[in-house]
Amino acid sequence: MIRLAIADDLDAIAALHREARATYYRDRLPEDEYDGAEELARSRAAWGSAVAEGRVLCAVRDGVIAGVAASGVRDGVMQLSQLHVAPALWRRGVGSELHRACVDAWREGGVTDVRLDVYEHNTRAQAFYAARGWEPDPDVPRGSTHLVLRLTLAPSAE
Repeated sequence: MIRLAIADDLDAIAALHREARATYYRDRLPEDEYDGAEELARSRAAWGSAVAEGRVLCAVRDGVIAGVAASGVRDGVMQLSQLHVAPALWRRGVGSELHRACVDAWREGGVTDVRLDVYEHNTRAQAFYAARGWEPDPDVPRGSTHLVLRLTLAPSAE
């Protein structure tokens, strides 16, 4: 089941985000940069704001949050800012279901162009996005540690 996140979900969202990030940042970045107290507080505050603004979708399995996705407009362009699945549930369709829900919501809102940043060493995520039509964005230069991908959506057929 996919649903909008609520304030009561914040602890579970923050824990899932922390666990997922550790899988691709571990041994690549200093631990404080992704798992230090300051970073965890910043991350929790950002998730809290996104939840309060209604920009977070949760995938729920057996009553537990199994994945989260957040999107919103930045600099005039829709951004998929986060999409994380609990590592124990990878390759079980949770990410695909979340992605479909995001695409459906974007189309319903008339969005035809979406961007995201993906960590250069997170090849699993890069393959996930490529399989769903995301391509390197020729209009945005690559960041120092992240690739910028773009998804172009056909307008909703009504």
